[in-house]
Amino acid sequence: DPCMAVPAIVVHGGCGLLPHDLSIRERYQRGAEKAARAGWEILTRSAAESSGSTALEAVEAAVRILEDDPKFNAGRGSSLTKDGRVEMDAAIMDGRNLKAGAVSSVSTVANPVTLARRVMEQTDYVMLVASGAERFAADAGIPVTSQEEFITDMARSKLDAALRNTGTDHDTVGAVAVDKDGNVAGATSTGGLTGKLRGRVADSPLVGSGLYADNAVGASSATGHGESIMKLTLSRLALWLVEDGRSPQEATEEVVGLMGRRVDGLGGLILIDKSGRMGINTSTECITWASFNQSDGLRSGLQNPIHSGERSCMM
Repeated sequence: DPCMAVPAIVVHGGCGLLPHDLSIRERYQRGAEKAARAGWEILTRSAAESSGSTALEAVEAAVRILEDDPKFNAGRGSSLTKDGRVEMDAAIMDGRNLKAGAVSSVSTVANPVTLARRVMEQTDYVMLVASGAERFAADAGIPVTSQEEFITDMARSKLDAALRNTGTDHDTVGAVAVDKDGNVAGATSTGGLTGKLRGRVADSPLVGSGLYADNAVGASSATGHGESIMKLTLSRLALWLVEDGRSPQEATEEVVGLMGRRVDGLGGLILIDKSGRMGINTSTECITWASFNQSDGLRSGLQNPIHSGERSCMM
């Protein structure tokens, strides 16, 4: 029944070039699967164990897994600015009431997505930035650390390549979910573009661009060239198309194609509608993704699901 909510979660670990090393591909895929599994465990808790929106809890938990994994460009694996600093962005949105929270240009918070949720739930604001966000984190009891804790050898290598104009990086992580009560939620987190100028903010923390969630339609999370995503408010646009009658897959394909035609941008999108149907698409070689629902179990891939390379990990 397309009107009945079926719990489901989709996560992405960013888009870009397909790694040549098969062992690296495997590690990315396993990381996405771990995040999807963590979200699914929350979605399937008994009613006695949960209160409020389990979709919101699920996307936060999934993104925290990706932020803690240094392979992904968020949290501990964040890319570096041109001068070698970490500046992270994140956002989360609750489809029940359209409440959202976001942080930008934070350098000392291990899980920016959790800080974004605190902004949503404990302030009257949608976004806090830089030192103001970090001061709020300290006041809210969220652990902070030195930014050196986030700088990895991989991030340094990516920065060196970017400064030599031999590498590009559009990674972001995100999750979208619907729970058994029909509540949807979305979350996005990133270290941003490798070699960016300090203070650059792109789509990830912006409601409507990097993510959107509305119980009346569904939830979406974007990855790719942030400035292109912002120009089209890509995440909200995709949900408008679902409202207009497209399936989630059709909506993701249409907006990703439009981004290429209209603003010459590369990127991808994951989307879940209020009944649990999913859509995944990218215009790049690779999008790391994983999904979990009752009928299909755990699925994952490194390309669009219509391509080969998807695997099913039924549990």
